[in-house]
Amino acid sequence: MSTIGYYDPDNFKKVYHAQPRTTIETLFYGNNVHHVLDLKEAYNLAKNSPGTIELTGMPVYKPTEQELPMDANVLLFNDGAIFGRTAAARRIVGYPDVDVAKYCKIIREAVYKMRYKKLYQADAYVGLDEDFMTAAHIILPEGYENNLYNWMINFQYANEAYKPRYEKSRRISDHDGDIFFVADPDWSHPDFPLGLAFFSPEENCAIVLGLRYFGELKKGTLTLAWGIAARNGYASCHGGLKRYTLKDGSNKKYVLAAFGLSGSGKSTITHAKHDGKYDVMVLHDDAFVVNVKDKYAIALEPTYFDKVADYPIGCPDNKFLLTLQNCGCVKTKDGKLIAVTEDVRNGNGRAIKSRMWSPNRVDRIDEPLNAIFWLMRDPTIPPVLKLEGPSLGSVLGATLATKRTSAENLAPGVDPDALVCEPYANPFRTYPLGMDYERFKQLIEDGVDCYILNTGNFMGKPVGKENTLMILERIVEGKAKWEPFGNLTGIKTMHIDGFDADLNNVEYKTQLKKRFQDRLNFINSRDTERGGIDKLPADAHEAVEKLIAEIG
Repeated sequence: MSTIGYYDPDNFKKVYHAQPRTTIETLFYGNNVHHVLDLKEAYNLAKNSPGTIELTGMPVYKPTEQELPMDANVLLFNDGAIFGRTAAARRIVGYPDVDVAKYCKIIREAVYKMRYKKLYQADAYVGLDEDFMTAAHIILPEGYENNLYNWMINFQYANEAYKPRYEKSRRISDHDGDIFFVADPDWSHPDFPLGLAFFSPEENCAIVLGLRYFGELKKGTLTLAWGIAARNGYASCHGGLKRYTLKDGSNKKYVLAAFGLSGSGKSTITHAKHDGKYDVMVLHDDAFVVNVKDKYAIALEPTYFDKVADYPIGCPDNKFLLTLQNCGCVKTKDGKLIAVTEDVRNGNGRAIKSRMWSPNRVDRIDEPLNAIFWLMRDPTIPPVLKLEGPSLGSVLGATLATKRTSAENLAPGVDPDALVCEPYANPFRTYPLGMDYERFKQLIEDGVDCYILNTGNFMGKPVGKENTLMILERIVEGKAKWEPFGNLTGIKTMHIDGFDADLNNVEYKTQLKKRFQDRLNFINSRDTERGGIDKLPADAHEAVEKLIAEIG
């Protein structure tokens, strides 16, 4: 089995002998815990939970094939004022100023008070292939059955088909135990008005208190699984991965991975059908791992947790919905209930879509990666750049950038045009940034091509979806023609009408230099922030410093 789930005298101290792990796991064995074993029970609990709306006009597509009741409908459940993740609530063991003894005292009190509640436990696997499967366990109190159901369908719940696969799965290490995750959304504490999300990553456990949004449970569980992967030789990926097979008779295959923040277009790229020009196989659009040595990729989740802003009432894709969160509802003429999407009710309306949404879905791709695409919204970057050299390719992933939004309330003196960097589009990292840097650098050293796609605007001109997909098609078909990007070493660009970058233009050159300086400032800040946990090696600094010097 991939993770250690039972008492093992040889590895006990490596896995269990720590305050957070012992405190969190012990809660699972209380006499007030009810173990939910299958999806039908989870569905019925969620349907009957106070506040749930059964969308009688939106039946689940092929419910029995998904182990749901034959008459299952999409379920809608809405949170209150908060309908997104709360990064400020996170506390991670190993980071400066995280006093484990202090937080364990708070956690002990929180789990003690849960004794008065009926608790639901469920089990799932994160990772859908025997070469990477981690067991995960969650507890939620009565009243939050929708989040329990969402968690079980977002990950692969431990059914009779997957249990024997897990039993045969490869042991990842002798010091990684199962993931244990506790959530109590009703918790409150005067010192934590925004809630508390406490992670002990090397012990694979977490407790999320005072937070209702399902995304906290999804990304929290992935946080721990990505940590296991990173510690054991995998590149942990927040992005999409797909495989093209050309229909020109060559049977040539091309595998690409696109890494981007929410709204950057990674799902659009991953699920694009390209008008049937290719046979396309999708691994996933959000979470996967890549074995750096053998280069195969494995999906971590069977379903898709997506925004519904672009999926109006009547959209064909809505056929594949399983649940909805933070959306409106309306009654049709015949008295049935359907969801009001497009973020009419609030921002960040969400849905879980079944894996059937991608008829071309697989859980493992053995062909090695051909290319990595960093999706950025940097107005000084043309629609596409090709990066040559492992240090340059990896460090620009480590400084994957986007612009601030007009909705942000900025402190005095903060440059509104400065880039915001989120390394490798993964704000859920709990291990040193240098680990990701070396993983992606190794992939590029081994022959994986590396590109930047600007999916925002270039000097005020929007880069349309059609531009991005055209660029991908040229690259996949081997028809891309590259030309120098000014005098910058290791960077090439592609001519696209209306998007020429003129490095002889003083205004453009000035802006480009400022944006690369933003990246260097970010890299330098890693030397000291969080006690230097995320410090990058000298070659990362040097790669960006060289570009700034060449821009002049």
